[in-house]
Amino acid sequence: MSGATVTAALRAGGKALSEAGIEGGARDLRLLMAHVLGIEAARMTLHLQDELPAAAAAAFETLVVRRMAREPVSHLIGRRAFFGRAFSVTADVLDPRPETEALVLAALERPFERVLDLGTGSGCILLTLLCEQASARGVGADLSAAALEIFALNRAALGLEARAGSCLSDWYDGLSQARGPYDLIVSNPPYIALEEMAALAPELGYEPRMALTDEADGLSAYRKICERAVEFLAPSGRLIVEIGPTQGADVAALMGAAGLEAVQILPDLDGRERVVLGIRPA
Repeated sequence: MSGATVTAALRAGGKALSEAGIEGGARDLRLLMAHVLGIEAARMTLHLQDELPAAAAAAFETLVVRRMAREPVSHLIGRRAFFGRAFSVTADVLDPRPETEALVLAALERPFERVLDLGTGSGCILLTLLCEQASARGVGADLSAAALEIFALNRAALGLEARAGSCLSDWYDGLSQARGPYDLIVSNPPYIALEEMAALAPELGYEPRMALTDEADGLSAYRKICERAVEFLAPSGRLIVEIGPTQGADVAALMGAAGLEAVQILPDLDGRERVVLGIRPA
């Protein structure tokens, strides 16, 4: 691709991805090209007829080969957009996904001051909520020390060091109740059942397995999150979790059994069940 124009390199990359059976290759390639050129993807149109420098061509070819192996684009460029902001991501954290924005929107329907994010990963949920509600403070808890390092990078990039703490914790077990109670507890836990893992897209093989599956029925994390929620929630505080599209009734039942009220199952933008919400009695 060296000596070719940007357009020619994109075409060659598109052919390679097509032959590898990857859909959406054109968008992927524009993101990869923008990354190696150090420009915003939205400005790619202005550079399509530019000659591609040798170093950029080599870097682009390397990224195309990695994408052919189904490595996620977010890992190749080191970031993923979520709720209008860019978050650093690596193989140590779950890739932020558009459907998780349904959880954020549900959380923002009521004001809150203290937030706990269980299994925070990149921090995309907690940090977005703090950006959207400037008076709030929160804690991101995760069992992975490597994930908390990525959380710290995103926290610093968004200027939230003073309002977002972190804690190495197995759900609630490492948390101090002195930090609470919380007006809002949020979580996008591992909800894929073990029997479903084999059918997942190859890209998910690059993400942390512990963030995808509980190695059981997909409900283990919800049992732990729900059973102690009342201990950590303030009166009238909300628990909001993301779910798989077939888990709404089961998770709603767990919330009810744990003493939460006004339990709701909410859809994502595609109309699929995506969020379950419950409220601690006042």
